[in-house]
Amino acid sequence: MPAEEPTAQDPRPETAPAAAPAPASAAPPPVPGGGPSVRVDSWVWSVRLTKTRSQAAAACKGGHVRVNGERVKPSQPVKEGDEVRVWHSGRERRVVVAKLIKKRVGAPVATTCYIDNSPPPPPREFAAPVAVRPRGAGRPTKRDRRELDRLQGGA
Repeated sequence: MPAEEPTAQDPRPETAPAAAPAPASAAPPPVPGGGPSVRVDSWVWSVRLTKTRSQAAAACKGGHVRVNGERVKPSQPVKEGDEVRVWHSGRERRVVVAKLIKKRVGAPVATTCYIDNSPPPPPREFAAPVAVRPRGAGRPTKRDRRELDRLQGGA
């Protein structure tokens, strides 16, 4: 008796046609806003606006990150053209998303991913000269202490 040839209607799993694997470079599913997107905490960290991703997530949770004027959660999707405002290290950074990235990149590449519309940083305060006492002069007297305080901006 000849061996049976499997047919296309054969219900046995070993003869069912295999599903084609998804390509590795498949685009992420579309977002209701349209176009691809990335999590805002991941993007803020990737373009080096914060040092760590956990700092970026904490800033989002604390209300220090806004996308198009709205406070956002860390999982909020961000897409090209969105304006992101980050309040970090005592300074507000206003950037417009020019390119989406998911992984942290070097500083020169990161600056190409956004358009910086931030106000200039405040000028650094002028440091007053530090009073120097000669070695071996001993402990300052009350008069010397008052002069030192006056030089350092005290009363």
